[in-house]
Amino acid sequence: MAKAFASQADLEEKKITFTQLSENAYAYTAEGDPNSGVIIGDDGVMIVDTTATPAMAQDLIAKIRSVTDKPIKYVVLSHYHAVRVLGASAYLEEGAQQVIASRGTYEMIVERGEQDMKSEIERFPRLFAGVETVPGLTWPTLVFEKEITLWLGKLEVKIAHLGSGHTKGDTVVWLPSQKVLFSGDLVEYDAACYCGDAQLEEWPATLEALRTLKAEKLVPGRGPALLSPAEVDKGLDYTKDFVTTLLQAGREAVADKLDLKGSMAHTRKSMDPKFGHVFIYEHCLPFDVSRAYDEASGIKHPRIWTAQRDKDMWAALQD
Repeated sequence: MAKAFASQADLEEKKITFTQLSENAYAYTAEGDPNSGVIIGDDGVMIVDTTATPAMAQDLIAKIRSVTDKPIKYVVLSHYHAVRVLGASAYLEEGAQQVIASRGTYEMIVERGEQDMKSEIERFPRLFAGVETVPGLTWPTLVFEKEITLWLGKLEVKIAHLGSGHTKGDTVVWLPSQKVLFSGDLVEYDAACYCGDAQLEEWPATLEALRTLKAEKLVPGRGPALLSPAEVDKGLDYTKDFVTTLLQAGREAVADKLDLKGSMAHTRKSMDPKFGHVFIYEHCLPFDVSRAYDEASGIKHPRIWTAQRDKDMWAALQD
Protein backbone atom coordinates (compact mmCIF):
# COMPACT_ATOMS: atom_id res chain seq x y z
CA MET A 1 0.00 0.00 0.00
CA ALA A 2 1.35 3.45 -0.90
CA LYS A 3 2.06 5.78 1.98
CA ALA A 4 -0.38 8.64 2.49
CA PHE A 5 0.84 11.77 0.72
CA ALA A 6 3.09 13.97 2.87
CA SER A 7 1.31 14.43 6.23
CA GLN A 8 -2.30 13.93 5.18
CA ALA A 9 -2.55 10.99 7.59
CA ASP A 10 -1.18 12.98 10.55
CA LEU A 11 -4.31 13.81 12.51
CA GLU A 12 -2.97 13.74 16.08
CA GLU A 13 -3.39 17.02 17.92
CA LYS A 14 -0.29 18.31 19.68
CA LYS A 15 0.01 19.74 23.17
CA ILE A 16 0.68 23.48 23.12
CA THR A 17 3.22 24.90 25.57
CA PHE A 18 3.59 28.62 26.31
CA THR A 19 6.91 29.07 28.07
CA GLN A 20 8.38 32.26 29.51
CA LEU A 21 12.05 32.51 28.49
CA SER A 22 12.99 35.87 29.99
CA GLU A 23 11.38 38.98 31.36
CA ASN A 24 10.03 39.80 27.89
CA ALA A 25 10.16 36.65 25.74
CA TYR A 26 7.89 33.62 25.37
CA ALA A 27 7.96 30.46 23.26
CA TYR A 28 4.78 28.97 21.80
CA THR A 29 5.69 25.37 20.97
CA ALA A 30 3.70 22.33 19.96
CA GLU A 31 5.55 18.99 20.12
CA GLY A 32 7.20 19.35 16.73
CA ASP A 33 4.53 21.43 15.00
CA PRO A 34 5.62 24.93 13.90
CA ASN A 35 6.58 27.24 16.75
CA SER A 36 5.90 30.94 17.26
CA GLY A 37 7.56 33.52 19.48
CA VAL A 38 6.20 36.39 21.52
CA ILE A 39 8.06 39.47 22.76
CA ILE A 40 6.28 41.74 25.22
CA GLY A 41 7.88 45.16 25.52
CA ASP A 42 7.01 48.22 27.55
CA ASP A 43 4.46 49.51 25.08
CA GLY A 44 3.44 46.58 22.88
CA VAL A 45 3.82 43.02 21.65
CA MET A 46 5.73 41.48 18.75
CA ILE A 47 4.80 38.12 17.18
CA VAL A 48 7.47 35.99 15.49
CA ASP A 49 5.67 33.70 13.00
CA THR A 50 1.92 33.77 12.93
CA THR A 51 0.63 30.16 12.87
CA ALA A 52 -0.97 28.87 9.70
CA THR A 53 -4.46 30.38 9.84
CA PRO A 54 -6.26 33.24 11.57
CA ALA A 55 -8.45 30.67 13.32
CA MET A 56 -5.40 28.91 14.77
CA ALA A 57 -3.85 32.25 15.73
CA GLN A 58 -6.69 32.82 18.18
CA ASP A 59 -5.12 30.33 20.59
CA LEU A 60 -1.83 32.21 20.57
CA ILE A 61 -3.66 35.50 21.04
CA ALA A 62 -5.47 33.98 24.04
CA LYS A 63 -2.13 32.90 25.52
CA ILE A 64 -0.80 36.44 25.09
CA ARG A 65 -3.90 37.92 26.69
CA SER A 66 -3.37 35.65 29.70
CA VAL A 67 -0.17 37.55 30.50
CA THR A 68 -0.64 41.06 29.05
CA ASP A 69 -3.22 43.46 27.68
CA LYS A 70 -0.63 45.47 25.76
CA PRO A 71 -1.43 45.97 22.05
CA ILE A 72 0.05 43.68 19.40
CA LYS A 73 2.12 46.07 17.30
CA TYR A 74 4.41 43.99 15.09
CA VAL A 75 4.41 40.69 13.22
CA VAL A 76 7.74 39.29 11.97
CA LEU A 77 7.87 36.63 9.25
CA SER A 78 10.93 34.37 9.63
CA HIS A 79 10.39 33.29 6.00
CA TYR A 80 7.61 32.96 3.44
CA HIS A 81 6.20 29.44 3.97
CA ALA A 82 2.43 29.39 4.30
CA VAL A 83 2.42 27.51 7.60
CA ARG A 84 4.34 30.45 9.10
CA VAL A 85 2.56 33.44 7.60
CA LEU A 86 -1.09 32.86 6.73
CA GLY A 87 -2.37 33.62 10.24
CA ALA A 88 -1.18 37.22 10.05
CA SER A 89 -4.58 38.80 9.47
CA ALA A 90 -5.65 37.82 13.00
CA TYR A 91 -3.03 40.15 14.46
CA LEU A 92 -3.85 42.91 12.01
CA GLU A 93 -7.41 42.73 13.30
CA GLU A 94 -5.93 43.15 16.79
CA GLY A 95 -4.31 46.38 15.58
CA ALA A 96 -0.84 45.26 14.49
CA GLN A 97 0.87 48.12 12.66
CA GLN A 98 3.55 46.35 10.63
CA VAL A 99 4.24 42.96 9.03
CA ILE A 100 8.02 42.76 8.77
CA ALA A 101 10.03 40.58 6.38
CA SER A 102 13.40 40.48 4.66
CA ARG A 103 13.86 41.42 1.02
CA GLY A 104 14.46 37.75 0.20
CA THR A 105 11.22 36.71 1.86
CA TYR A 106 9.27 39.39 0.00
CA GLU A 107 10.76 38.23 -3.30
CA MET A 108 9.79 34.61 -2.58
CA ILE A 109 6.20 35.62 -1.83
CA VAL A 110 6.05 37.46 -5.15
CA GLU A 111 7.61 34.55 -7.04
CA ARG A 112 5.90 31.54 -5.46
CA GLY A 113 3.65 32.50 -2.57
CA GLU A 114 0.45 31.44 -4.32
CA GLN A 115 1.83 28.03 -5.35
CA ASP A 116 3.34 27.46 -1.91
CA MET A 117 0.06 28.21 -0.18
CA LYS A 118 -1.81 25.64 -2.26
CA SER A 119 0.85 22.95 -1.95
CA GLU A 120 1.33 23.32 1.82
CA ILE A 121 -2.39 23.16 2.54
CA GLU A 122 -2.61 19.88 0.65
CA ARG A 123 0.50 18.46 2.28
CA PHE A 124 -0.52 18.95 5.91
CA PRO A 125 -4.23 19.68 6.37
CA ARG A 126 -4.14 19.41 10.19
CA LEU A 127 -1.85 22.42 10.37
CA PHE A 128 -4.34 24.51 8.41
CA ALA A 129 -7.39 24.16 10.66
CA GLY A 130 -9.83 26.91 9.78
CA VAL A 131 -8.19 27.45 6.41
CA GLU A 132 -11.40 29.14 5.26
CA THR A 133 -10.45 32.08 7.52
CA VAL A 134 -7.33 32.83 5.43
CA PRO A 135 -8.05 35.96 3.37
CA GLY A 136 -5.18 35.33 0.93
CA LEU A 137 -1.44 35.77 0.84
CA THR A 138 0.29 37.67 3.65
CA TRP A 139 2.17 40.68 2.32
CA PRO A 140 4.85 42.50 4.31
CA THR A 141 4.31 46.17 5.01
CA LEU A 142 7.95 46.76 6.06
CA VAL A 143 10.78 45.13 4.09
CA PHE A 144 14.42 45.32 5.20
CA GLU A 145 17.65 44.36 3.47
CA LYS A 146 20.01 43.03 6.17
CA GLU A 147 19.00 44.24 9.62
CA ILE A 148 16.69 46.61 11.43
CA THR A 149 16.40 47.51 15.10
CA LEU A 150 13.09 48.26 16.79
CA TRP A 151 12.48 49.42 20.32
CA LEU A 152 9.54 48.16 22.33
CA GLY A 153 9.85 50.93 24.87
CA LYS A 154 13.30 50.35 26.39
CA LEU A 155 13.67 46.84 24.95
CA GLU A 156 15.98 46.58 21.93
CA VAL A 157 14.86 44.06 19.29
CA LYS A 158 17.14 43.24 16.36
CA ILE A 159 15.60 41.67 13.25
CA ALA A 160 18.20 40.35 10.85
CA HIS A 161 18.94 38.29 7.76
CA LEU A 162 22.27 36.67 8.68
CA GLY A 163 22.38 34.36 5.68
CA SER A 164 20.39 31.84 3.71
CA GLY A 165 19.58 28.29 4.71
CA HIS A 166 16.02 27.07 5.06
CA THR A 167 15.13 29.68 2.42
CA LYS A 168 16.96 32.57 0.79
CA GLY A 169 15.19 35.10 3.02
CA ASP A 170 15.57 33.60 6.51
CA THR A 171 15.09 36.10 9.32
CA VAL A 172 15.98 35.86 13.00
CA VAL A 173 14.83 37.98 15.92
CA TRP A 174 17.36 38.68 18.66
CA LEU A 175 17.08 40.24 22.11
CA PRO A 176 20.71 41.19 22.84
CA SER A 177 20.07 42.29 26.42
CA GLN A 178 18.50 38.93 27.31
CA LYS A 179 20.43 36.64 24.94
CA VAL A 180 17.20 35.17 23.52
CA LEU A 181 17.06 34.19 19.83
CA PHE A 182 14.09 33.27 17.65
CA SER A 183 15.56 31.40 14.68
CA GLY A 184 12.58 30.30 12.60
CA ASP A 185 13.35 27.15 10.62
CA LEU A 186 17.05 27.93 10.36
CA VAL A 187 17.29 25.74 13.48
CA GLU A 188 15.26 22.63 14.27
CA TYR A 189 15.53 20.18 17.14
CA ASP A 190 14.02 16.68 17.39
CA ALA A 191 12.32 17.34 14.06
CA ALA A 192 13.32 16.97 10.43
CA CYS A 193 14.55 20.03 8.58
CA TYR A 194 12.30 20.76 5.61
CA CYS A 195 14.76 21.55 2.81
CA GLY A 196 12.54 21.76 -0.25
CA ASP A 197 13.38 25.43 -0.79
CA ALA A 198 16.77 25.43 0.91
CA GLN A 199 20.17 26.83 0.14
CA LEU A 200 21.92 23.76 1.52
CA GLU A 201 25.49 24.77 0.76
CA GLU A 202 25.06 28.12 2.54
CA TRP A 203 23.07 26.84 5.51
CA PRO A 204 26.01 25.69 7.72
CA ALA A 205 27.73 29.09 7.50
CA THR A 206 24.48 30.79 8.51
CA LEU A 207 24.24 28.50 11.53
CA GLU A 208 27.74 29.53 12.51
CA ALA A 209 26.70 33.18 12.20
CA LEU A 210 23.91 32.41 14.66
CA ARG A 211 26.39 30.72 16.98
CA THR A 212 28.48 33.89 17.20
CA LEU A 213 25.55 35.63 18.90
CA LYS A 214 26.09 33.32 21.91
CA ALA A 215 22.39 32.95 22.57
CA GLU A 216 21.52 31.53 25.97
CA LYS A 217 18.00 30.54 24.90
CA LEU A 218 16.69 29.78 21.41
CA VAL A 219 13.27 29.08 19.95
CA PRO A 220 13.71 26.81 16.91
CA GLY A 221 11.24 26.50 14.07
CA ARG A 222 10.15 23.10 15.35
CA GLY A 223 10.90 21.24 18.53
CA PRO A 224 11.22 22.32 22.16
CA ALA A 225 12.62 25.66 23.22
CA LEU A 226 16.35 25.38 23.93
CA LEU A 227 16.88 26.75 27.42
CA SER A 228 20.65 26.87 28.00
CA PRO A 229 23.80 27.66 26.00
CA ALA A 230 24.57 23.93 25.84
CA GLU A 231 21.10 23.18 24.44
CA VAL A 232 21.47 26.01 21.91
CA ASP A 233 24.72 24.48 20.70
CA LYS A 234 23.06 21.06 20.44
CA GLY A 235 20.31 22.55 18.28
CA LEU A 236 22.79 24.25 15.99
CA ASP A 237 24.88 21.08 15.73
CA TYR A 238 21.82 18.92 15.08
CA THR A 239 20.63 21.15 12.24
CA LYS A 240 24.11 21.40 10.73
CA ASP A 241 24.50 17.62 10.78
CA PHE A 242 21.10 17.15 9.12
CA VAL A 243 21.70 19.53 6.21
CA THR A 244 25.33 18.58 5.56
CA THR A 245 24.56 14.85 5.60
CA LEU A 246 21.67 15.45 3.18
CA LEU A 247 23.68 17.52 0.71
CA GLN A 248 26.63 15.13 0.80
CA ALA A 249 24.32 12.24 -0.06
CA GLY A 250 22.87 14.27 -2.93
CA ARG A 251 26.32 15.03 -4.28
CA GLU A 252 27.27 11.35 -4.12
CA ALA A 253 24.06 10.37 -5.93
CA VAL A 254 24.70 12.87 -8.72
CA ALA A 255 28.34 11.79 -9.01
CA ASP A 256 27.20 8.17 -9.33
CA LYS A 257 24.61 9.20 -11.97
CA LEU A 258 21.72 7.86 -9.91
CA ASP A 259 18.19 8.94 -10.74
CA LEU A 260 15.98 10.59 -8.11
CA LYS A 261 14.66 7.29 -6.79
CA GLY A 262 18.21 5.96 -6.57
CA SER A 263 19.20 9.12 -4.74
CA MET A 264 16.44 8.52 -2.21
CA ALA A 265 17.68 4.99 -1.50
CA HIS A 266 21.26 6.22 -1.22
CA THR A 267 20.31 9.11 1.08
CA ARG A 268 18.39 6.85 3.43
CA LYS A 269 21.57 4.91 4.19
CA SER A 270 23.13 7.93 5.88
CA MET A 271 20.03 9.80 7.07
CA ASP A 272 17.73 7.09 8.46
CA PRO A 273 20.04 5.87 11.25
CA LYS A 274 20.49 9.38 12.64
CA PHE A 275 17.20 11.08 11.89
CA GLY A 276 14.62 8.45 10.95
CA HIS A 277 12.88 8.69 14.33
CA VAL A 278 12.29 12.45 14.44
CA PHE A 279 9.07 14.33 13.83
CA ILE A 280 7.93 14.76 10.16
CA TYR A 281 10.97 12.91 8.84
CA GLU A 282 9.02 10.79 6.35
CA HIS A 283 7.05 13.86 5.27
CA CYS A 284 10.18 15.94 4.65
CA LEU A 285 12.60 13.41 3.18
CA PRO A 286 11.20 13.19 -0.37
CA PHE A 287 11.21 17.01 -0.68
CA ASP A 288 14.65 17.17 0.93
CA VAL A 289 16.16 14.55 -1.37
CA SER A 290 14.67 16.31 -4.39
CA ARG A 291 16.22 19.63 -3.39
CA ALA A 292 19.62 18.11 -2.51
CA TYR A 293 19.67 16.31 -5.87
CA ASP A 294 18.82 19.56 -7.66
CA GLU A 295 21.41 21.61 -5.79
CA ALA A 296 24.09 18.97 -6.35
CA SER A 297 23.14 19.09 -10.05
CA GLY A 298 23.83 22.82 -10.19
CA ILE A 299 20.31 24.22 -9.67
CA LYS A 300 21.11 27.09 -7.31
CA HIS A 301 17.65 28.66 -7.09
CA PRO A 302 15.08 26.12 -5.87
CA ARG A 303 12.40 25.09 -8.34
CA ILE A 304 8.87 26.10 -7.38
CA TRP A 305 6.79 23.46 -5.66
CA THR A 306 3.25 23.28 -6.93
CA ALA A 307 0.54 20.95 -5.68
CA GLN A 308 0.95 18.90 -8.87
CA ARG A 309 4.75 18.75 -8.65
CA ASP A 310 4.41 17.59 -5.04
CA LYS A 311 2.22 14.66 -6.01
CA ASP A 312 4.23 13.71 -9.09
CA MET A 313 7.42 13.62 -7.03
CA TRP A 314 5.78 11.66 -4.22
CA ALA A 315 4.41 9.05 -6.61
CA ALA A 316 7.76 8.67 -8.39
CA LEU A 317 9.55 7.90 -5.13
CA GLN A 318 7.15 5.31 -3.75
CA ASP A 319 8.30 1.69 -3.79
